[in-house]
Parts: sequence; structure tokens; C-alpha cells
Amino acid sequence: MGRARASMQELIQRRGRAGFVGRSGELAAFRANFAMEPEDERHRFLFHVHGNGGVGKTWLLRRLEQAARQDHGAFTARVDESVNSVPEAMASISAQFARQGHEFTVLDRRLATYEQRRHEAESITAAEAEGPSQAPTAGSMVVAQTGLAVLGLVPGAGALAGAVDPAPLAQGTDRLRTALGSRFRDHKDVQLVLDPVQVLTPLLVKEVSRAAASAPWTVLFFDTYERTAPLLDPWLRALLTSERYGALPAHTVIVLAGRGRLDPGRWADLADVIGTMPLEPFTDAEARQLLTAKGVTDEGVVRDVLRLSGRLPVLVSTLAANPGTVDDPSATAVERFLKWEDDPVRRSAALAGALPRRLDDDVFRAAVDEDAAELFGWLRALPFVSEHTGSVRYHEVVRAPILRLQQNTSPRRWTDGHLRLAETFTRRREAAEEDNSPDELWKRDAWCTPRLEETYHLLCARPSAELPGALRDGIGACEAGLAVARRWAATLAEAGEDAGADGPRDWGRRLLTALADERRRGIEALGLLLARAGLDAADRSRALVARGRQHRSAEEFDEALDDFGRALALDPGNVAAHFGRAVVHRATGDTDRAMAELDRAEELEPGAHWIPRERGETYRRARRYEEALEELDRVVATDPGDATALGSRAQTRAALGRTHEALEDLDRAIALDDDYTWALVRRAHVRSLLGDAAGALDDLARAEALEPDLPGTPGERGDVYRRTDRYEEAIAQYDRALALDPEYAWALGSRALAHEALGRRTEALMDLDRAVELNPGYAWAMAQRERIRTSAE
Repeated sequence: MGRARASMQELIQRRGRAGFVGRSGELAAFRANFAMEPEDERHRFLFHVHGNGGVGKTWLLRRLEQAARQDHGAFTARVDESVNSVPEAMASISAQFARQGHEFTVLDRRLATYEQRRHEAESITAAEAEGPSQAPTAGSMVVAQTGLAVLGLVPGAGALAGAVDPAPLAQGTDRLRTALGSRFRDHKDVQLVLDPVQVLTPLLVKEVSRAAASAPWTVLFFDTYERTAPLLDPWLRALLTSERYGALPAHTVIVLAGRGRLDPGRWADLADVIGTMPLEPFTDAEARQLLTAKGVTDEGVVRDVLRLSGRLPVLVSTLAANPGTVDDPSATAVERFLKWEDDPVRRSAALAGALPRRLDDDVFRAAVDEDAAELFGWLRALPFVSEHTGSVRYHEVVRAPILRLQQNTSPRRWTDGHLRLAETFTRRREAAEEDNSPDELWKRDAWCTPRLEETYHLLCARPSAELPGALRDGIGACEAGLAVARRWAATLAEAGEDAGADGPRDWGRRLLTALADERRRGIEALGLLLARAGLDAADRSRALVARGRQHRSAEEFDEALDDFGRALALDPGNVAAHFGRAVVHRATGDTDRAMAELDRAEELEPGAHWIPRERGETYRRARRYEEALEELDRVVATDPGDATALGSRAQTRAALGRTHEALEDLDRAIALDDDYTWALVRRAHVRSLLGDAAGALDDLARAEALEPDLPGTPGERGDVYRRTDRYEEAIAQYDRALALDPEYAWALGSRALAHEALGRRTEALMDLDRAVELNPGYAWAMAQRERIRTSAE
């Protein structure tokens, strides 16, 4: 697909930016870089714009992006602090490329799968893994040491990573892989949840490379990097310096903009490929040039603007739009701008528009008086207002003094304005509740975002009165995961800061500190709420269950059982606490106690569809297949359209040797969901066992069309070929599977059998040695290795 034509809005913005003043040296250096081929030693692959707040970093970044697109035909994308993870950054890049006419279809599909599986995985923990502790695999040690799965790629964790013993973390990763593997049908989905960056980034690189074929340059911009560096620094460094994720096109340029300098420990050795752009306030000449372009030429006014603004571009631009006269040397730049706005309705709108953290047309109408309701277009054109992921926001250098001014001069108006905005977000939150179950609300951005904005405004209006409710919200936020919990804690801290309220500010800061350690999964934050938030009995029970789940995730079984027990002492009918104890008992091999807890849960919630499914899963893990089958039969009888239950029952029936019945279940599951990739691959396996090689290969072709990079598909195809004595073709398929996942121990074991069939015992033993190295508990591989060694003697 070719480049998309510019929209009307883009054309208007281009004309508005045509009057860009200042930063000519930086712009010239950026443009000159496009005239140099990447092989030229003068070419820079990364630019770093840095300087204090208000100095014009975002302004310059937008101008650089405009130059890259208009003057050099580049595909561009810009990421800022609105992203909370590397996958979110990739999703943002993908969406922006799509708007330029190039969709990242494969990446978008896997990102959607990641979001779905991530939510599902929150109920699947390392505590559910079977078997005794054992040494970690080499692969999980790499994950633990590099921090790709959980450390180093999350805010706050970087400083802790070096102090973590990787062996226990890696051992937990192995157990989590086992637990996820027992629930997720696709091997690739397990890897996706364990290490989304490793799985998704190669897809991003492939998509960018494909786009590069239709554009001379690709430029990726990362704004407010002082906030996202803890999250993105290791990832971007790896993109630039290694081919771990694949090779980026040489005509790719990355631009970072933030307040501080780059971390020398990470970037110093790349100084030769980095162009630095330190931004200072405008020079006297640049500031005067901007004022002249805006028609401000009176020398007295010019000097006053230079004094008030400190030559910060955002303030020079603000005062250039409304310079006034020299009559109050003690006024600040923002006070001067507001004073000399002749229209009182506009002045009031500019004040009220600062109250929300983000503005769209509806929020603006809620913030301002009725006579200013149509002024959103005027507000958006102000120099200190910028576009931000579907909304607009004030520059912090301007917003902060406006907030202080309103709170100090009109406390009643401040309170009323925030309450009115809280009501607006309450309506949005309530509308989102119609489409989601209560247990899922905090996991859904359509509900979570308005809830956090509602909380922010309530805390600004009535800090003391609203703080207890905001703290209770933390239970649900922590249950939804660390990313959501951090957004909630940051909301408390920002509300306290903006309202000058010590309570929310101090709580927010303490909670952010407690949430910094990724490995602790919010345990300390929930502990703070339990110890100091004044929760009632019902909320304490909820918080204890939430913390119990996190203790279980950290394999702290005794602490988990203690929390679940305390929750039940407060609320004997807490079904979630009984289920939590059942999962811990199942993880520790105590099937009878696990069943007793599930029985009690069923007494409290008779007819619940999930209980027989969990009971069947518990029996299946205990290899009590007949009892598992009885429970799964109940599930399917209750809901014949449950494709997942049919897949589980197929797995159980296959374990009992009832292969034809397993095939029937898989046929039904696929008829219900023809995109059920796991079921297609599993059915191919069953068909192959039954001698239907052609049917098996058809299923695998369908699966591969749905998910091209799933290693299990060529692995299973290899087994089909091996069972029909097509050993060389089998080895070629196992090679493909291992190219997609070098730690795929099952493929190594199967390839060993194919090598053995061709008389290549040395190669077979090498594969089995590697399989056992990756998974020291791989009993089948050890038995095959011993058999081959013995037969050779």
C-alpha cells in the first residue's frame, strides 16, 4: 500500500508550523544527516535532545518530525510518557504507521493476543507449577540475568536488577512456564507472556523493514524520555547494538528528547553514532525573532517579555500571543498573559482548562462556564497547549502556576470546578461498566482511565474526605497488575502535589516506592493499605485475598495460606479465599485439601461453571484422569459451547488412550472456533497418531496461516513426517521449529529420534544432551539418551 495522503488537519498543522522560529542549528544538523548515507562515518543513527522543562524539546521534536516527513519522505512515529510498557510503545508505533498507509498486521495480531493472554495469566502463577524444585534451565537463567521478562524493562526495577540472585528468579520462571503451559494451548503464547519483548520486538523489526521498502527513511521519536528511559533504555540499546531482535534497516534514525543526559553507563560507547542537541533558553536574537514574527516590536514590551519569560520558548510564545504593556514588574509570565487577555470569557476558559490533566471537547465543556463551551478550538491553538494521544494538555511550566493561582485566589471555584469534572468522569466510568464484568473493570482501560481521572479531581476538591475511598481503590488496582497499580499511585501523588495536600501526596509517594520492585507484585503496597489505610472488614478481606494471590505468585506458600485464612476469618463466605487455598494446595501436591476447598467454594457458589473445570484441572495434574474426565464432562454438559473445556477434555481423553474420542472433542472445539490454533495443532497430532497424515498436514497448514511464527507447528509437522519414515523432511521441520525457539526441548528430543532412524547416533545424543541441559527434569529425554547409549555398547 502506498503512502496515505495528508488529512485536512495535518495540512492545517503544517501551515501553522511553517512559522517555526529558532533552533535553526539543530534543524540544520538533523536535515544534513539525511544527506549522508548510513555508511558515512559522519552519519548519526541517534539524536538526543535534552534541556530543562519549557525549553522547547517537544516543540523541536515536532518540527524535526515534520521535516523528516515532508522534506525527506520518511515514515515516522512519536512515543511519549503515555506508554507504560515496551509492548505499549510498539502498539503506538504500529498505529502511527497505519495512519501513514502501512499496517503492521502480524504485530497487531500478536499484540492483541498478548493483551488477552496477559489478563488470563494473572490468575496463573508460578505457584501452580508441578513437581519438586530443581535447577533452573539455561534459558530461564538468561531471562533472569538479562531482565527481559520482568526486570530492567519496567520503571523502578533497574536499580534493583543488579542485586537480584538470578538462580531463584530463573527457577521461578521455569515453574511459571510449566504453569502457563498447562493452561495455554499454544507454546508461543507461553513465551509471549513470559517475555513479551523478546517475542514481539522481532515482529516490529520485520514490519519496520517491510515498510522501509516503500520509504527512503524511517525515524522514531521518543519524547519525555526522562520518564520513559527506565522502561525503554535497555530495549532501544538492544535494537541499536545487537541483532537479538533482528536487523533494523540502515536508513533508520532514532530521536530521544528528555530533560537529562543519557545514562553514560549504557550509551557512552555509542558516542560516535549519537548526535547531541543540548537546548538552552532562546538566545536574545531568537526570542526577538519570534516576537517580531508575532508582531511584538515595541522595545519596552519586548524587554519585559524577555525578562518575564527567561527566554523559555513556551513562555515567549505565550506572551507573544498576548504581550500586554509594561505596568507590573512583579507579575509572572502566566499572570501577564491572563491579565492582558481582553476577553473575560477566554481568560476564564484558559484558567478552567488547566484543571484537567487531559482535555478533549467534552471535558473542556465540563470545565468551563457555559458561555465558553465553544472555545475548545481557540484553546487548542494556544502556544502552551499540545496534542497528546487523542486529547490535549497544558505544558507543565504553564499549568502549575495557573493551578496555584486558582487555588489561592478562588478556593470555592477551585473546588466546584474539580467536582464538576469528577462528575463528568463518573458518567464515563459508569458507561464503561455496562460492557464489563465487575471483576474485570480495573483491567479495562475504558473504565480504569475515567476512574483515575475521577479520583484525581475528587482528591483535588476534597483531599481529606476522598482519600479513604481512593485508598480502597488500590485493592482493585493492585489486583489488575503493577502497571495499573502504579498509575493509581501516581494519581494520588499528582493530586496531592497539584492540590498542595500532604495526605494524597505522601501516600502516593510511599505507594510508588512500594510498587518499584517488580518481583514483589504489589505485596508491600497491599501491606501498606492493610496496616495504615483504615479499611473495614470487607475491604480487609479483599486486600488479604489480593495479597495472598501475590504471595502465592512469589511461591511464599505459608504467607499465602495465612492471608487466605485471615480473609476467611473476616468473611467465611469469601469464595476467592477458598479458591486461593485450593490453588496453593494443588501446587504443593495436596490434592485432597485442594478438593476440600473447591467443595466449600461450590457450597457457597452452587452451580458455578468454573468450579468443576478447576476440579478437573486439579485431578488432571494429579494424573487422576478418570476423575478429571468426570468433572470435565460436567462442564461440557453445562456449556456445550465451551471450546476450552472441550480442548481440556480432549487432552484428558488422549492421556487415557481414548484417541478417537479426543479427536471428536477437538473437532467440536474447532467447529466452535475455527481460529483455535492450539486445537488445530493438537488435532494434527491426534490425526497423525491415527494414521491420517494428510489430515494432520492440512490442520498444520491452517494453523501456520493463522500464526506463522508458532514453533509448535513445524515441530508437529516434523513428527508427522517422522511417523511416515520421511526423516530428512522431519529434520528440516524440527530445524525450523528450533530456529523460531532455540530452547524448544521437545523439538530437540524428536529430532534426536529422526537422527537415530538415519543412523546418526552422535547427532541424536547431542540433541538429547541439549534437551536435558535445557530441562534437567526431562525424564523422557534422559531415558532415550540412556537407551541409545546402551544400544551402542
